[in-house]
Amino acid sequence: MKYEVIVAQDARDQFVQLDGRWRSRLKKEIRRHLADRPRHESKSRIKKLRGLRQPQYRLRVDEIRIFYDVNDETGRVEILGFIDKAEATAWLKTHGVPK
Repeated sequence: MKYEVIVAQDARDQFVQLDGRWRSRLKKEIRRHLADRPRHESKSRIKKLRGLRQPQYRLRVDEIRIFYDVNDETGRVEILGFIDKAEATAWLKTHGVPK
């Protein structure tokens, strides 16, 4: 199943602030991992987040973490944030929705 990837406004604002090389790399990784198999967990790349209803998953791209939700009914992946590794825990405490 092909998923439609959409980017929330807050995440879009974070994305445009990144360097052009990062934006290019992130686009490539989003197409590679989220368009076809957004739930495919691996040891280091995609991780299902525990204890949170939102965001559901995290994609690691070097020092950037992409937090996202998957909705199989609509066939969409919604990216909620592009966060630097050092800020990821604080971002999840602020923006994460507990189960």
